[in-house]
Amino acid sequence: MAKYQKKQVVVNAVQLIDDNEDAILQFMEETNCPYEMIGKYSLVIHTLEGDMRADEGDWVIQGVAGEFYPCKPHIFDLTYEPCDGESDG
Repeated sequence: MAKYQKKQVVVNAVQLIDDNEDAILQFMEETNCPYEMIGKYSLVIHTLEGDMRADEGDWVIQGVAGEFYPCKPHIFDLTYEPCDGESDG
């Protein structure tokens, strides 16, 4: 079986945590992410694959093709790291 390595890509992301509500809303609006808030720290992202829920602690990612999706914190930590010395979470 062949093995493949994920290409290095840079994505925009914001974490749904209690001290960055303004950053969450700004990210969603500036990137035109189709979403609906559910309570204070949960939201539903409308994607081509259907609606996906992001809850407190999850990351919302804008992918390389402009798509949006939620990501659990432990998967985000295994997959991504800050670049250019910036951290948004």
